[in-house]
Amino acid sequence: MSAQVARPAPPARSGAATALGWILTIGLNVVAPIITYNTLVDDHGWSEFSALLVSSAWPVLDSAISVAWRRKLDEFAIVTLVFLVITAVVSLVGAHSARALLIKDSGVTGLFGLLCLATLLAPRPLMFYFGRKFATDGTPESTAWWNGLWQYEGFRTTMNRMTLVWGVAYVIEAVVRIVLAYTLSTKTMVTLSPIMIYGVLGALGVWTALYGKRSKAEGERRAAAAAAAEASAA
Repeated sequence: MSAQVARPAPPARSGAATALGWILTIGLNVVAPIITYNTLVDDHGWSEFSALLVSSAWPVLDSAISVAWRRKLDEFAIVTLVFLVITAVVSLVGAHSARALLIKDSGVTGLFGLLCLATLLAPRPLMFYFGRKFATDGTPESTAWWNGLWQYEGFRTTMNRMTLVWGVAYVIEAVVRIVLAYTLSTKTMVTLSPIMIYGVLGALGVWTALYGKRSKAEGERRAAAAAAAEASAA
């Protein structure tokens, strides 16, 4: 099919389900780990390493809820679970200190960036699957709509470019967090680390939305121009 053909409109989504998903993601990946760490260290006298390890269980719960909610293990959930397993394994290797765990955690986000870059060589880049998670509500109709967009050249270019930007950004973010882990206190980094992770995520999310909107408008403009040219020729 020609890349200039207008893309089909997305099916209707559930706004309530989307909002609840974002609330759970932020609550379980940012708020809950910080509260858990501070409570265990300040109120119960836990070691920084143990408290940090326990607080990392919240993102695991987030992934479990996501899988139970959608009733399927999609590519996004698989990637998330793989990195959680890597985090758990590396946390038990080497020095058992809170700073070491923070550094290893930074290494995981760096690996995520490298994974993004590596998938540029795969049939579909990683941002295609991440985009499908957040651009659809998980129903067969919305999933089929998103998968069908891959036939358009402009869509493929957009997904590849987004993956490149995300990969480079997270590699840089990991390097910066490793440097800060050596220069700041552990307590400061426990609060700053997730803020950096989701701050970068938020910035990338805003850029992605703006870039995606611009790419969509450009694709529609080209499709309209092609249709007008065909009508004129006829």
